[in-house]
Amino acid sequence: MKKERQNAGLPKSRRNKLHAAAIGGAFLMAMSAVGPGFLTQTATFTSQMGANFGFAILVCILVDIIVQLNIWRIIVVAGKRAQVIANEVFPGLGYLLSALVAIGGLFFNIGNIGGAGLGLNVLFGISPQNGAIIVAAFAIIVLIIKNALTAVDRTVQVLAVIKIAILLYILWVMKVPYATAVQHSFVPTKVDFYSIVTIVGGTVGGYISFAGGHRLLEGGARGQQDIKYVNEGALTGIGLASVIRIMLFLAGLAVIVAGYKLDPANPAASIFKVAAGDFGYKFFGLLLLASGLSSILGSTFTSVSFLDYAISAKEDTHFEKYRRMLIMAFIVFSTAIFYFIGQPAKVLVVVGTLNGFILPIALAMLLLAARRKDIIGATYRHPRWLSITGWLVVLFMAFASVEAAIKLF
Repeated sequence: MKKERQNAGLPKSRRNKLHAAAIGGAFLMAMSAVGPGFLTQTATFTSQMGANFGFAILVCILVDIIVQLNIWRIIVVAGKRAQVIANEVFPGLGYLLSALVAIGGLFFNIGNIGGAGLGLNVLFGISPQNGAIIVAAFAIIVLIIKNALTAVDRTVQVLAVIKIAILLYILWVMKVPYATAVQHSFVPTKVDFYSIVTIVGGTVGGYISFAGGHRLLEGGARGQQDIKYVNEGALTGIGLASVIRIMLFLAGLAVIVAGYKLDPANPAASIFKVAAGDFGYKFFGLLLLASGLSSILGSTFTSVSFLDYAISAKEDTHFEKYRRMLIMAFIVFSTAIFYFIGQPAKVLVVVGTLNGFILPIALAMLLLAARRKDIIGATYRHPRWLSITGWLVVLFMAFASVEAAIKLF
């Protein structure tokens, strides 16, 4: 109650700014998670596991809630980016975390750019390579203009509406086996650790788990009095990403139950083709474009928020100039790799799995920081239930990641 009264005493302009940052962080995290890799992973595992994949989604949602509430809260209460906190926990750990997040973000970005380029190819017949260049140019403009944060927030919100509208249409035209999906989600006949690690890694692994927390910091959230906005943003983002994944899962399940097989080369496209023919395939192209673009923005914003740490420490007066250069270099490099090497469809699934390894490391580091008064503040007490469940997720994801890696390699 005390914190609520403190929050209510904040100037209205600051409350509005923090609310906007929370919603912006929610959409940035959710739309970063719902990229081309998300479409491929969800369709692939639905094809392989059928209704049992619902259990993996349920586990993923529970893990998402625990992970995001822990990470966002610790970052905002400390008032520091994750890599700064990591360096205070153990010198040099922040640089290792930055490298892991940035490398994972880069590989995801290659897939994001390729997916968006393929979306333009489906819609307008433009070659995927040229489509990738168009999308990359648009993303750079959004990220480097004067009011970049507002532009990013508005763009990902529009893209979220597009994604949901398309999936609602597909579910409307298909006969969805809701009862079967619910039954197997809670009582599965088969459990696959690989699918759980991959979708958790693709939803809150790597850069995605920090996207919302860093967006809140950029929006001015600092200290215990702003925890309200952590809860608002994290739960909204998790809810949005979960709804979209469930909708795509149900659409894929409807296709499988109807007796169709998804094309292994492009399982997500198969869902839309079966549901609505050529018209549905055009819808898939629009969904792919929206998914790719939203993930490019999220991946670039968050990865650069890790990469610019060294620059900001040395070149404060030229920070924005170097940050723009990092943004352009990150996107141009990703685009060049896709343009000259080709479509990294398999890379998306593999990187999702590898991001599952980053998650227990990053979460453990922040949970240790939550017990350090010199980092988190003398008066803050991290909720016991978040600490206990957080460490359980660390252990579960470490075990499941090893199991998944054995299967993968």
